[in-house]
Amino acid sequence: MPRPPKKRNIDFLPDLTYFKPAGVPLKNLREVSLGFEELEAIRLKDLEGLEQEACAVRMGISRPTFHRIIVQARQKLARALIEGKAIRIEGGNYRLSQSLLHCSKCGFTGRAVDPGKGTPEKDKPGKCPRELKDCCPRCGSENVQFAAQKHTPPRETHNPPHRRVRKSPPEKNVTGETGKNND
Repeated sequence: MPRPPKKRNIDFLPDLTYFKPAGVPLKNLREVSLGFEELEAIRLKDLEGLEQEACAVRMGISRPTFHRIIVQARQKLARALIEGKAIRIEGGNYRLSQSLLHCSKCGFTGRAVDPGKGTPEKDKPGKCPRELKDCCPRCGSENVQFAAQKHTPPRETHNPPHRRVRKSPPEKNVTGETGKNND
């Protein structure tokens, strides 16, 4: 009997978990499913620019395992882009890092702020006081909960993110004014 796979550490949960080509109805669309650990591998390697060894350490896995995850994730993304498929981000074999928190006030989900260091983004000062670690780096609220205790941030169950309808901006007429035509 093989041993169960080791859970991968992730530090990021996306707000949007569904992407589709514009102009294609959902009923005519096929999907590619990307796991949260695959998204984390892409984020660490391609967005943050870390070496594979550093990525593997952050995710708590071996370098060969990280390599397999990143190759599989890139293949899925390439298939979706080339073949015009939707991308659904869901599931996987992961656990959230202890430093990930969720703010009930503004909905922020991200890394907790180390006291005195501000937000994880180096160019933005944090809103948390130096002595207070458990607060939201976006709005400063103390009404936060570590996401590792919850496993996922709360989502709207009645209107999932991939089904949200966006309102289109008002059309402009020939004179450049917005609103109804002046016929």
